[in-house]
Amino acid sequence: MTENASHRFDRLPDTADDREVEGRATRREVLEWWEERFGVDPAVFDDYTFWERGSGKVWALRGAEPTPVDVEGLGITFMRTRQEHWKPTLTAVQRFGQHASNNVIHLSREDARTFMAGDDQERDWDGDWGYLVVTTDVAGDPEPLGVGLYVYGELRSQVPKGRRRDL
Repeated sequence: MTENASHRFDRLPDTADDREVEGRATRREVLEWWEERFGVDPAVFDDYTFWERGSGKVWALRGAEPTPVDVEGLGITFMRTRQEHWKPTLTAVQRFGQHASNNVIHLSREDARTFMAGDDQERDWDGDWGYLVVTTDVAGDPEPLGVGLYVYGELRSQVPKGRRRDL
């Protein structure tokens, strides 16, 4: 097995049979996770390649580059995989969340303000616990705001401090 290099991007292997770095997620696993967790059709990602830099930090790039790539940034931060519960990034949910049909919680404008400010809120939710796509209406249509974590009757804002907004 090859070792993970934290200073460069390596493309995710397509399948487990193609895996060269122990513990690295595969493209198939990433697509299956998005489909199972959020109902996002894998075809949404047909034009994207997925890359790991560091330990479990997955990036998405529209198009393809030869692997490995030794640059500081590549595409968008997409998700974290080398942990017990995989977590999508705010950027990924804002970009691809409109394709989600599962584990989507829709907030009123007032609750969206609370969420975007980084505050947690008690809520009833009859869906799965864990990471959710959080939406609110913008110009009459639902728009993804970011990632929420629902546990014990509470929606916990996962909006990073530097991205919080006063709506």
